[in-house]
Amino acid sequence: MRRMIKSHIHKKEASKSVVSLQHHPLARAPDLAWKEIFLTNHSIANAITLETPIVKAENDIRIVCISDTHSLQSRLPDKFIPDGDILIHAGDFTMYGNVDEVIRFNSFVGELPHAYKVAVAGNHEICLDETFDYGRHASTAQWCKSLLTNCIYLEDSFIELYNYKIYGSPWQPRFSDMGFNLERGQECFSKWKLIPTDTDILITHGPPLGHGDYCKTRVRAGCVDLLYIVEKEVKPLYHIFGHIHEGYGVTTNDTTKFINASTCTQHYKPTNKPIVFDLPKRVVKVD
Repeated sequence: MRRMIKSHIHKKEASKSVVSLQHHPLARAPDLAWKEIFLTNHSIANAITLETPIVKAENDIRIVCISDTHSLQSRLPDKFIPDGDILIHAGDFTMYGNVDEVIRFNSFVGELPHAYKVAVAGNHEICLDETFDYGRHASTAQWCKSLLTNCIYLEDSFIELYNYKIYGSPWQPRFSDMGFNLERGQECFSKWKLIPTDTDILITHGPPLGHGDYCKTRVRAGCVDLLYIVEKEVKPLYHIFGHIHEGYGVTTNDTTKFINASTCTQHYKPTNKPIVFDLPKRVVKVD
């Protein structure tokens, strides 16, 4: 029998949100924005490989990252997803955004052994987007979200697990006519400034500019405002996302490790391995 996960999901308190920055003047021109950033050496995305031991240390917690499975979980080989304490899915767990796909995804994560499963939606999850005009009421999207009983669904909200704050957001700059799309500039920025500045692990569906965002069409799909807020205000330990399948891999700016965990390749083959990292257990000091 699947275990229903019940956790208290926190909405972002306004007093701790990012308020000091304004959206980038080149927000609507990501390629030009990245060229400017690169030339001024503000941010360099260095590709790295996470060296995770086969056996987890006793005082560590293990996080397993996947994304963009697109309802192809039945094609994954046995033991493709390694065991761990927290499974993170960074969105696009459906292909067409249908209710039955949400139900199948919920069954899939319910069979996995991780103590906690955390997920955000992606642009394919149109049935979860209360703002998407597809002839249904917002209550339908709320009902679809209620079907995710085997994972912790985050939408501009956070959860604290093992004393680490994990914040999740499904939005991305407009990318085709799909779900959770926002216009670059103020619309995107208004979502990113909700991210708590004490976030340890950030999950977004879309990438920040310059990290795992380079498309086969030779353009960058990442958001410069997301990059600026991550680098200047939040500075999380890890930022996990997907969306751009060909951007799979890990980069760093020497403060944050950026993980594009897309399971599907650009040809929609679910062969990219989950990306795994360990964190030390945190002990909360009691005054």
